[in-house]
Amino acid sequence: MTTKQSGLRLAKRLDEVGFSDIVQIRNKVMELRAEGMDVHALHGGEPFFETPPDIKYAAIQALVDNQTHYAPSSGVLPLRKALVEKLAAKNSIHITTDEVIATVGGSQALYGAFQCVLDPGDDALVFSPYWTPIADLITGAQARPLRVPSSTARRNGIRNTLEQFSTPQTRAIYYNTPQNPSGLVFTRAEAEEVAAFAIERDLVVIADEAYEDLVYDGEHVSIASLHGMAERTITCFTFSKTYAMTGWRAGYAVAQEPFMTALRKIVLYSTNGVTTFVQQAMIHALKTPEAQIAALREEYRKRRDLLVAGLNEVGLECALPAGAFYAFPDAEKIHKNSRTAAQILLEKAHIATIPGSVFGAQGEGHLRFGYAITIREIEDCVEALRKFFA
Repeated sequence: MTTKQSGLRLAKRLDEVGFSDIVQIRNKVMELRAEGMDVHALHGGEPFFETPPDIKYAAIQALVDNQTHYAPSSGVLPLRKALVEKLAAKNSIHITTDEVIATVGGSQALYGAFQCVLDPGDDALVFSPYWTPIADLITGAQARPLRVPSSTARRNGIRNTLEQFSTPQTRAIYYNTPQNPSGLVFTRAEAEEVAAFAIERDLVVIADEAYEDLVYDGEHVSIASLHGMAERTITCFTFSKTYAMTGWRAGYAVAQEPFMTALRKIVLYSTNGVTTFVQQAMIHALKTPEAQIAALREEYRKRRDLLVAGLNEVGLECALPAGAFYAFPDAEKIHKNSRTAAQILLEKAHIATIPGSVFGAQGEGHLRFGYAITIREIEDCVEALRKFFA
């Protein structure tokens, strides 16, 4: 006798999709603090400063002006015009207002990109270690992430390594620079290798440029600006990191057809656009002087140098990350298993980090320390490390 399968079940495409380990760790830290424990929080990925007052006032003024009604789901025209100007000036990406769309954070941009490119059974090349949700975003599209070790690619050649890991089902490349969690910044020459491979194999590149303004060594190169890449690249941006707007959920994506029509459909039938008054804050944020952004970048550089020096002092070997706001030291001195190492550090030294294994197998043996915190908090963490290893 066969048992009829209940209709009360999840769609099968969610079977392999999990929850972010980072969110679970953040929740654990909140629990510990609620219990009265003093935790050195280096697990997070939020800027150390608050959203600048003038950006907040722009949203308040928009509310006062009753900008609380439906807006075009792709974004109001003044915002899209401002983004066109920003992309030309800063990223050397030259587009029209029809080739940019406002999204609910960079996350929706990435979700939409994978959904509109990948079919069930497709493969996507992912430089690894990678931001944890990426594998789930690909799996949620019923595709398969192919993890390409970034260190191997840089050592043996980007193009050669991509060829080694590619399959006949490969449809896309996820390209993140600066990288989370390692802080790696791909050079222009490396970007050109990725571009050449994508053109040769007729692949789509999904570029994640969340940390575009946080490059300390070298330059930020938008891969869509390279010859032949605009038509095959979906570039995803966020306001979260540069402007400390993590909770505003403000982002955007840039693409040509046929991808932009697909992105519009995904935004329309999910959120129907970004909150109207938030878009006014986004417009104002884009007016932030480059000198102000550069000054904040130098503040991050100070934090990077202080933390990395402290890590190396206690024997957690760590190279200076070229971008983003994370250090990714070798943590095998604590324990070979990164989850165990993170647990030991949390329990014994009250330092919250992220185990490297959650960023892919290539992250095992490492811990991610976020330095987007105050100088005092980093100093306290370094002192806690000294006591732990004493």
